[in-house]
Amino acid sequence: MKSPSGRLVAAFLDMIAAERGAAANTIEAYRRDLSDYCDFLTARGRGPLDADNRTSRDWLADLDARGFAPASVARRLSSVRQFHKFLYLEGRRGDDPTGVLEGPRPGRRLPKTLGVVDVDRLLAAAAEGTVDESRPFGERLRAARLSCLLEVLYATGLRVSELVALPARAASTREPMLNIKGKGGRERLVPLSDAARAGIARYRALLASTPGALASPWLFPSDSESGHLTRQAFARDLKTVAGFAGLGAARVSPHVLRHAFASHLLQNGADLRVVQELLGHADVSTTQIYTHVLDERLKAMVRDLHPLGDAPAPRIVRDP
Repeated sequence: MKSPSGRLVAAFLDMIAAERGAAANTIEAYRRDLSDYCDFLTARGRGPLDADNRTSRDWLADLDARGFAPASVARRLSSVRQFHKFLYLEGRRGDDPTGVLEGPRPGRRLPKTLGVVDVDRLLAAAAEGTVDESRPFGERLRAARLSCLLEVLYATGLRVSELVALPARAASTREPMLNIKGKGGRERLVPLSDAARAGIARYRALLASTPGALASPWLFPSDSESGHLTRQAFARDLKTVAGFAGLGAARVSPHVLRHAFASHLLQNGADLRVVQELLGHADVSTTQIYTHVLDERLKAMVRDLHPLGDAPAPRIVRDP
Protein backbone atom coordinates (compact mmCIF):
# COMPACT_ATOMS: atom_id res chain seq x y z
CA MET A 1 0.00 0.00 0.00
CA LYS A 2 1.27 3.45 -0.85
CA SER A 3 2.15 5.89 1.92
CA PRO A 4 0.03 9.06 2.29
CA SER A 5 2.80 11.01 0.56
CA GLY A 6 2.96 8.43 -2.22
CA ARG A 7 -0.80 8.70 -2.81
CA LEU A 8 -0.55 12.49 -3.10
CA VAL A 9 2.32 12.22 -5.57
CA ALA A 10 0.40 9.62 -7.58
CA ALA A 11 -2.64 11.94 -7.76
CA PHE A 12 -0.43 14.78 -9.01
CA LEU A 13 1.18 12.56 -11.65
CA ASP A 14 -2.25 11.39 -12.81
CA MET A 15 -3.25 15.03 -13.19
CA ILE A 16 -0.29 16.06 -15.35
CA ALA A 17 -0.76 12.95 -17.49
CA ALA A 18 -4.47 13.59 -18.04
CA GLU A 19 -4.61 17.39 -18.19
CA ARG A 20 -1.21 18.28 -19.66
CA GLY A 21 -0.60 15.18 -21.75
CA ALA A 22 2.81 14.75 -20.12
CA ALA A 23 5.03 12.11 -21.74
CA ALA A 24 6.17 9.02 -19.84
CA ASN A 25 9.74 10.35 -19.46
CA THR A 26 8.40 13.65 -18.05
CA ILE A 27 6.19 11.85 -15.55
CA GLU A 28 9.09 9.67 -14.46
CA ALA A 29 11.28 12.77 -13.91
CA TYR A 30 8.57 14.33 -11.72
CA ARG A 31 8.26 11.04 -9.82
CA ARG A 32 11.98 10.98 -9.02
CA ASP A 33 12.05 14.62 -7.93
CA LEU A 34 8.99 14.32 -5.70
CA SER A 35 10.07 10.99 -4.21
CA ASP A 36 13.33 12.61 -3.13
CA TYR A 37 11.43 15.55 -1.64
CA CYS A 38 8.97 13.32 0.23
CA ASP A 39 11.81 11.13 1.56
CA PHE A 40 13.45 14.27 2.95
CA LEU A 41 10.19 15.31 4.63
CA THR A 42 9.59 11.83 6.07
CA ALA A 43 13.07 11.79 7.62
CA ARG A 44 12.07 14.95 9.50
CA GLY A 45 8.70 13.66 10.61
CA ARG A 46 6.70 15.67 8.11
CA GLY A 47 4.79 15.21 4.87
CA PRO A 48 3.59 17.33 1.95
CA LEU A 49 0.51 18.47 3.86
CA ASP A 50 2.33 19.87 6.90
CA ALA A 51 5.72 20.92 5.47
CA ASP A 52 6.49 24.54 6.36
CA ASN A 53 8.73 27.22 4.90
CA ARG A 54 11.65 26.28 7.13
CA THR A 55 11.49 22.62 6.13
CA SER A 56 11.39 23.58 2.46
CA ARG A 57 14.43 25.83 2.88
CA ASP A 58 16.24 22.99 4.66
CA TRP A 59 15.43 20.73 1.70
CA LEU A 60 16.99 23.24 -0.72
CA ALA A 61 20.06 23.49 1.50
CA ASP A 62 20.28 19.68 1.55
CA LEU A 63 20.28 19.55 -2.26
CA ASP A 64 23.15 22.02 -2.31
CA ALA A 65 25.04 20.01 0.33
CA ARG A 66 24.64 16.86 -1.80
CA GLY A 67 26.36 18.64 -4.67
CA PHE A 68 23.49 19.05 -7.11
CA ALA A 69 24.19 21.47 -9.95
CA PRO A 70 22.18 24.73 -9.98
CA ALA A 71 20.20 23.57 -13.01
CA SER A 72 19.23 20.33 -11.23
CA VAL A 73 18.21 22.22 -8.08
CA ALA A 74 16.10 24.62 -10.15
CA ARG A 75 14.36 21.72 -11.90
CA ARG A 76 13.58 19.94 -8.63
CA LEU A 77 12.29 23.14 -7.08
CA SER A 78 10.01 23.64 -10.07
CA SER A 79 8.63 20.10 -9.62
CA VAL A 80 7.96 20.63 -5.94
CA ARG A 81 6.34 24.03 -6.51
CA GLN A 82 3.97 22.56 -9.08
CA PHE A 83 3.17 19.73 -6.65
CA HIS A 84 2.30 22.19 -3.85
CA LYS A 85 0.26 24.33 -6.24
CA PHE A 86 -1.72 21.20 -7.07
CA LEU A 87 -2.30 20.45 -3.37
CA TYR A 88 -3.48 24.04 -2.85
CA LEU A 89 -5.86 24.01 -5.81
CA GLU A 90 -7.24 20.65 -4.69
CA GLY A 91 -7.96 22.09 -1.24
CA ARG A 92 -5.56 19.71 0.50
CA ARG A 93 -3.76 22.60 2.17
CA GLY A 94 -4.31 26.35 2.33
CA ASP A 95 -0.82 27.61 1.53
CA ASP A 96 2.31 26.88 -0.46
CA PRO A 97 5.46 26.50 1.68
CA THR A 98 7.68 26.84 -1.39
CA GLY A 99 6.20 30.16 -2.51
CA VAL A 100 8.88 32.24 -0.75
CA LEU A 101 11.82 30.08 -1.78
CA GLU A 102 14.33 31.51 -4.21
CA GLY A 103 16.12 28.94 -6.26
CA PRO A 104 19.55 29.21 -7.86
CA ARG A 105 19.98 31.28 -10.97
CA PRO A 106 21.85 29.07 -13.41
CA GLY A 107 23.60 30.92 -16.19
CA ARG A 108 22.34 30.38 -19.72
CA ARG A 109 24.10 27.37 -21.19
CA LEU A 110 24.52 27.42 -24.92
CA PRO A 111 23.58 24.16 -26.62
CA LYS A 112 26.43 21.96 -27.79
CA THR A 113 26.37 21.72 -31.54
CA LEU A 114 28.48 20.88 -34.59
CA GLY A 115 29.46 23.00 -37.56
CA VAL A 116 28.29 22.19 -41.07
CA VAL A 117 31.73 20.80 -41.99
CA ASP A 118 31.71 18.49 -38.96
CA VAL A 119 28.23 17.20 -39.80
CA ASP A 120 29.35 16.54 -43.38
CA ARG A 121 32.31 14.52 -42.09
CA LEU A 122 30.02 12.54 -39.79
CA LEU A 123 27.53 11.74 -42.56
CA ALA A 124 30.34 10.78 -44.95
CA ALA A 125 31.94 8.46 -42.38
CA ALA A 126 28.59 6.74 -41.75
CA ALA A 127 27.94 6.31 -45.48
CA GLU A 128 31.38 4.75 -46.13
CA GLY A 129 30.40 1.49 -44.49
CA THR A 130 27.41 1.00 -46.79
CA VAL A 131 29.28 0.78 -50.12
CA ASP A 132 31.95 -1.83 -49.39
CA GLU A 133 30.37 -5.06 -50.63
CA SER A 134 33.32 -7.10 -49.35
CA ARG A 135 32.14 -6.51 -45.78
CA PRO A 136 29.86 -9.07 -44.09
CA PHE A 137 26.18 -8.45 -44.73
CA GLY A 138 25.42 -7.74 -41.07
CA GLU A 139 28.02 -4.98 -40.93
CA ARG A 140 26.71 -3.38 -44.11
CA LEU A 141 23.14 -3.50 -42.82
CA ARG A 142 24.16 -1.89 -39.52
CA ALA A 143 26.14 0.78 -41.37
CA ALA A 144 23.18 1.49 -43.68
CA ARG A 145 20.89 1.79 -40.67
CA LEU A 146 23.21 4.26 -38.96
CA SER A 147 23.65 6.29 -42.14
CA CYS A 148 19.87 6.40 -42.55
CA LEU A 149 19.35 7.45 -38.93
CA LEU A 150 21.85 10.30 -39.23
CA GLU A 151 20.44 11.56 -42.54
CA VAL A 152 16.89 11.56 -41.13
CA LEU A 153 17.95 13.16 -37.84
CA TYR A 154 19.89 15.99 -39.48
CA ALA A 155 17.10 16.56 -42.01
CA THR A 156 14.31 16.72 -39.44
CA GLY A 157 15.71 17.62 -36.01
CA LEU A 158 13.63 14.86 -34.40
CA ARG A 159 14.02 13.97 -30.74
CA VAL A 160 15.91 10.68 -30.48
CA SER A 161 12.84 9.00 -28.96
CA GLU A 162 10.81 10.10 -31.99
CA LEU A 163 13.50 8.97 -34.43
CA VAL A 164 14.04 5.40 -33.24
CA ALA A 165 10.27 4.84 -32.96
CA LEU A 166 9.40 5.97 -36.50
CA PRO A 167 6.77 3.68 -38.03
CA ALA A 168 7.58 1.60 -41.10
CA ARG A 169 5.15 3.69 -43.17
CA ALA A 170 7.70 6.53 -43.01
CA ALA A 171 9.65 4.59 -45.65
CA SER A 172 6.82 4.59 -48.14
CA THR A 173 5.54 8.15 -47.86
CA ARG A 174 4.96 9.75 -51.25
CA GLU A 175 5.22 13.25 -49.85
CA PRO A 176 8.56 14.65 -48.63
CA MET A 177 7.06 15.14 -45.16
CA LEU A 178 6.72 13.09 -41.99
CA ASN A 179 3.82 13.33 -39.57
CA ILE A 180 5.36 13.16 -36.09
CA LYS A 181 3.52 12.59 -32.83
CA GLY A 182 5.70 14.22 -30.21
CA LYS A 183 5.56 15.22 -26.57
CA GLY A 184 2.10 15.49 -25.07
CA GLY A 185 0.61 13.83 -28.14
CA ARG A 186 1.15 16.98 -30.21
CA GLU A 187 1.45 16.30 -33.93
CA ARG A 188 3.61 18.20 -36.40
CA LEU A 189 4.85 17.90 -39.96
CA VAL A 190 8.58 17.87 -40.67
CA PRO A 191 10.23 17.91 -44.11
CA LEU A 192 12.23 14.92 -45.30
CA SER A 193 15.18 15.81 -47.56
CA ASP A 194 16.13 13.90 -50.70
CA ALA A 195 19.28 12.67 -48.94
CA ALA A 196 17.19 11.32 -46.05
CA ARG A 197 14.75 9.60 -48.41
CA ALA A 198 17.67 8.04 -50.30
CA GLY A 199 19.17 6.85 -47.01
CA ILE A 200 15.89 5.20 -46.06
CA ALA A 201 15.67 3.50 -49.47
CA ARG A 202 19.24 2.10 -49.22
CA TYR A 203 18.68 0.81 -45.71
CA ARG A 204 15.29 -0.77 -46.48
CA ALA A 205 16.68 -2.43 -49.61
CA LEU A 206 19.29 -4.23 -47.49
CA LEU A 207 16.78 -4.93 -44.73
CA ALA A 208 14.57 -6.72 -47.25
CA SER A 209 17.16 -9.54 -47.28
CA THR A 210 16.47 -10.22 -43.58
CA PRO A 211 13.52 -12.65 -43.27
CA GLY A 212 10.47 -11.01 -41.73
CA ALA A 213 12.17 -7.66 -41.07
CA LEU A 214 9.93 -5.67 -43.39
CA ALA A 215 6.86 -7.08 -41.62
CA SER A 216 7.77 -5.08 -38.50
CA PRO A 217 5.63 -2.00 -37.79
CA TRP A 218 8.83 -0.05 -37.08
CA LEU A 219 11.19 1.63 -39.54
CA PHE A 220 14.16 0.50 -37.45
CA PRO A 221 13.15 -2.95 -36.11
CA SER A 222 15.20 -4.57 -33.37
CA ASP A 223 15.09 -7.46 -30.91
CA SER A 224 14.58 -5.01 -28.02
CA GLU A 225 11.57 -5.16 -25.72
CA SER A 226 9.92 -2.30 -27.62
CA GLY A 227 10.49 -3.97 -30.98
CA HIS A 228 12.48 -1.04 -32.36
CA LEU A 229 16.02 0.26 -32.02
CA THR A 230 16.76 1.68 -28.58
CA ARG A 231 18.08 5.17 -27.95
CA GLN A 232 21.08 3.73 -26.16
CA ALA A 233 22.06 1.48 -29.10
CA PHE A 234 21.81 4.40 -31.52
CA ALA A 235 23.89 6.64 -29.26
CA ARG A 236 26.63 3.98 -29.01
CA ASP A 237 26.80 3.52 -32.79
CA LEU A 238 26.87 7.29 -33.24
CA LYS A 239 29.84 7.72 -30.93
CA THR A 240 31.69 4.96 -32.77
CA VAL A 241 31.26 6.59 -36.17
CA ALA A 242 32.18 9.97 -34.64
CA GLY A 243 35.58 8.48 -33.83
CA PHE A 244 35.99 7.29 -37.43
CA ALA A 245 35.11 10.81 -38.58
CA GLY A 246 37.86 12.31 -36.42
CA LEU A 247 35.39 13.93 -34.02
CA GLY A 248 35.65 13.44 -30.28
CA ALA A 249 32.98 11.04 -29.04
CA ALA A 250 32.15 13.45 -26.20
CA ARG A 251 31.21 16.13 -28.76
CA VAL A 252 28.60 14.02 -30.54
CA SER A 253 25.21 12.74 -29.42
CA PRO A 254 21.74 12.49 -30.97
CA HIS A 255 20.74 15.69 -29.17
CA VAL A 256 23.80 17.53 -30.50
CA LEU A 257 22.63 16.74 -34.03
CA ARG A 258 19.17 18.06 -33.16
CA HIS A 259 20.87 21.28 -32.02
CA ALA A 260 22.88 21.35 -35.25
CA PHE A 261 19.68 21.08 -37.28
CA ALA A 262 18.18 24.10 -35.49
CA SER A 263 21.36 26.19 -35.42
CA HIS A 264 22.13 25.70 -39.10
CA LEU A 265 18.56 26.63 -40.08
CA LEU A 266 18.76 29.86 -38.10
CA GLN A 267 22.21 30.67 -39.48
CA ASN A 268 20.75 30.44 -42.97
CA GLY A 269 17.84 32.75 -42.28
CA ALA A 270 15.02 30.56 -40.92
CA ASP A 271 12.44 32.23 -38.68
CA LEU A 272 12.57 31.30 -34.99
CA ARG A 273 8.87 30.41 -35.00
CA VAL A 274 9.39 28.02 -37.91
CA VAL A 275 12.23 26.31 -36.05
CA GLN A 276 9.99 26.10 -32.97
CA GLU A 277 7.36 24.26 -35.00
CA LEU A 278 9.88 21.90 -36.60
CA LEU A 279 11.42 21.01 -33.23
CA GLY A 280 8.02 20.45 -31.65
CA HIS A 281 8.53 22.97 -28.85
CA ALA A 282 5.25 23.91 -27.18
CA ASP A 283 6.61 27.34 -26.22
CA VAL A 284 8.95 29.56 -28.23
CA SER A 285 10.86 30.34 -25.02
CA THR A 286 12.34 26.83 -25.25
CA THR A 287 13.57 27.56 -28.78
CA GLN A 288 15.15 30.81 -27.60
CA ILE A 289 18.24 28.93 -26.40
CA TYR A 290 19.30 29.43 -30.02
CA THR A 291 19.05 33.22 -29.94
CA HIS A 292 22.85 33.44 -29.77
CA VAL A 293 22.78 32.23 -33.38
CA LEU A 294 20.37 35.04 -34.27
CA ASP A 295 22.57 37.56 -32.45
CA GLU A 296 25.59 36.54 -34.53
CA ARG A 297 23.54 36.64 -37.72
CA LEU A 298 22.29 40.14 -36.97
CA LYS A 299 25.83 41.34 -36.30
CA ALA A 300 26.96 39.84 -39.59
CA MET A 301 24.07 41.49 -41.44
CA VAL A 302 24.96 44.90 -40.06
CA ARG A 303 28.64 44.32 -40.86
CA ASP A 304 27.97 43.11 -44.40
CA LEU A 305 24.94 45.16 -45.45
CA HIS A 306 25.14 48.50 -43.68
CA PRO A 307 26.77 51.21 -45.84
CA LEU A 308 29.19 52.02 -43.06
CA GLY A 309 29.58 48.47 -41.78
CA ASP A 310 33.22 48.10 -42.87
CA ALA A 311 34.09 51.78 -43.04
CA PRO A 312 36.74 53.06 -40.63
CA ALA A 313 35.62 55.48 -37.98
CA PRO A 314 35.57 59.04 -39.36
CA ARG A 315 38.61 61.05 -38.51
CA ILE A 316 37.85 64.27 -36.68
CA VAL A 317 39.96 67.16 -37.89
CA ARG A 318 40.03 70.09 -35.56
CA ASP A 319 40.66 73.63 -36.77
CA PRO A 320 44.11 74.85 -35.82
